[in-house]
Amino acid sequence: MRVILAHYQEIALKGQNRPWFIRHLARNTRDALAGLDVGDVRLPMGRLEVPVRDGQDVGAVCARIRTVFGLANYAVAHRVEPTVEAITDGVMGDLPRERVVPSFRVEVRRAHKQFPVASPDLERHIGARVGAATGWKVDLSNPAFTVWVEIVPKAAYYHFGKEPGAGGLPTGTGGRVLVLLSGGIDSPVAAWRMMRRGCHATFVHFHGHPFTSHASIDKARELVRVLAPCQLGAHLMLIPFGELQRQVTVTVPGPLRVVVYRRLMLRIAEALATKVHARALVTGDAVGQVASQTLDNLSVIGSATSHLTIRPLVGMDKGEIMADAHRLGTFPISVLPDEDCCTLFTPRHPLTRAKLAEIERAEADLPIAQMVAAAAAEPVIERVDWPVVKLPVG
Repeated sequence: MRVILAHYQEIALKGQNRPWFIRHLARNTRDALAGLDVGDVRLPMGRLEVPVRDGQDVGAVCARIRTVFGLANYAVAHRVEPTVEAITDGVMGDLPRERVVPSFRVEVRRAHKQFPVASPDLERHIGARVGAATGWKVDLSNPAFTVWVEIVPKAAYYHFGKEPGAGGLPTGTGGRVLVLLSGGIDSPVAAWRMMRRGCHATFVHFHGHPFTSHASIDKARELVRVLAPCQLGAHLMLIPFGELQRQVTVTVPGPLRVVVYRRLMLRIAEALATKVHARALVTGDAVGQVASQTLDNLSVIGSATSHLTIRPLVGMDKGEIMADAHRLGTFPISVLPDEDCCTLFTPRHPLTRAKLAEIERAEADLPIAQMVAAAAAEPVIERVDWPVVKLPVG
């Protein structure tokens, strides 16, 4: 039987909490594979097995599996009876003999210690059969091709290569966070890093409409569509921010406005986080990247909220962040031209070393509480479902 055989890594270190993490992982895997012709998820001794039925494109299954946080790696494998004969016959029957293989080795992992043949003996047995049939050269230290065999109670598996999984922790094990999503490069990467730690992200995007076009809103939607498969769907909250910025320009001196804008965003985000039961706010800040992200400014901005504010990128440089964005597929979207609220009413020379007392004096003439309450009262909420399951017609 053809199966997807996957392994988890970090979960194995969770001690008495391990079963709880594994249940989340199994449930998330089932949900990710919804609509595909696969069997139920099984958990044989530190592994995750998904039977793939005849007629189902295995590539489509793998595309879903590689998005599941918590899986360290996976392989397209075959399950056979746990006997030397069945394992050897299976390997010999499925060897890719048409490939040019300069060297190979056999690696056996015997999770079922009661299996009557020791791992080295089984490796030598299968290796001898493969070498005799193909003429491939054995290389135990740096093989070009590996035959993997894994033995668990009541089953054995063989496969010819592993692919990296998404890693991290299963979605839902880390709690809910609210991500301040701009249309830029950084915040989608910050969101992904928190999602990879098991957090479920709800996204909020502050836009400048009607003072700007819909471009930043469209970008935010596309970014959420890219990220949604990582956590089996997502919600995007859209907050008009242009009118609030206009109010700030009337009373706040130019150099202070960026800090005041950011503090206002955090206050609104905090109100929204309370509504969706998010335990933390997430931003794409990195120290020193722009004027609002100096240590002085980050400190003053962060003091606007009592919510935990997490900055996953805080110590990364731009090149590292861009590399992550390319891997995620968000980079081509993030670099599209737009007019977001960050460029609206922005002074030419923003303050880089804000003082809290100075900012609070500037905010004193603003109806902060009313502005926050109005913005958070009825946000536009859009839902992105994933996977999209096509129902049968008729």
